[in-house]
Amino acid sequence: MTSETNPVRVGIIGGGLMGREAASAFARWFALENYPVRAELTAVCDVQTKMLDWFKQIPTVRLLTGKHQELLGSTEVDVVYVAVPHHLHETIYLDVLRAGKDLLAEKPFGIDLAAARRIRDEAARLGRFVRVSSEFPFLPGVQRVYQLAASGALGRIISVRAGFLHSSDLDPEKPINWKRQSQYCGEIGVMGDLGLHVAHVPLRLGWSPSSLYAQLQKIHAVRPDGKGGTAPCDTWDNAVIHGNASIGGNVVPMSLEMKRMAPTETNTWYIEILGTDRGARYSTKEPKTLWTYRRDKEQWWEKTDLGFGMPFRTITGGIFEPGFPDVLMQMWAAFLAERAGKLDGRFACATPDEAVASHEWWAAALQSHREQKIVSIR
Repeated sequence: MTSETNPVRVGIIGGGLMGREAASAFARWFALENYPVRAELTAVCDVQTKMLDWFKQIPTVRLLTGKHQELLGSTEVDVVYVAVPHHLHETIYLDVLRAGKDLLAEKPFGIDLAAARRIRDEAARLGRFVRVSSEFPFLPGVQRVYQLAASGALGRIISVRAGFLHSSDLDPEKPINWKRQSQYCGEIGVMGDLGLHVAHVPLRLGWSPSSLYAQLQKIHAVRPDGKGGTAPCDTWDNAVIHGNASIGGNVVPMSLEMKRMAPTETNTWYIEILGTDRGARYSTKEPKTLWTYRRDKEQWWEKTDLGFGMPFRTITGGIFEPGFPDVLMQMWAAFLAERAGKLDGRFACATPDEAVASHEWWAAALQSHREQKIVSIR
């Protein structure tokens, strides 16, 4: 499987949903074929020590702790993945970097723009390898959309649309959690939670709005607090951003949509890029389907049935379709391959600069909504 004899030893801070998903990816790492790096989960931290029980079944884990400083002090940890609420990002990310560890950070990379800039700058000062989690681009359909756009085959770009929609918050009786409170998730709300997934491909293509207008919604003002009472729900639930981006010297409309309350949507990512000659569209509603447009004497939308065409080959047969656990492992494979200098031109994880750029969009969106006007991004 690998030319490396010594594994990259990974520690996880935050043993919840995403921490377990990462652990599961390492557990099936052998599914990658001819992959240059071996990953091994060695340590896990969670302040709720009962969350650590699940990780006891993983034979490579040698440290389970409720204190992240203990994990960072371990000589058996090279890389740290941190999946904690946004208000903890800056403190823990800086602790990781100053402990001499490399970092796969969760989005949004700090609770606000100022925090994101401080984390990025400290990583650069210390020379640590840092990337930010964003799984969507590792789906085969998104890879194809990106490749078509980057190749210039679409002609003059005339429209860009991307979004992340789900309906997890439609029920007003759903108890409140940290993602619904600004003190924990940040004033940017849903933009911080879902936004980097939406922004990642446009940013990688070098497309960033120079100005934008934002429409933000707070829909349920209170929720059950889980203790028999109610608690204020003060984050933005939905955000739609209309931007102007300079692409090929032309001003192009770019629409970004992030919604926790999108009726009929369980968990849908989509991207559509249209040009004068061709276009491409992909949505996780049709996980095997790539739609491409071409202009001939008539105009055509064509449907391609995709298989398991992942950036990093696995044992999985090409006729099968990928799911979230597969693209999560592909993201980790990209992170560790790039860290080892062996990415070989494949799509890379989001960079600190890209995360900061997305924060600049969200900060401008807050200003736009507050002032009800188009805002320039500086």
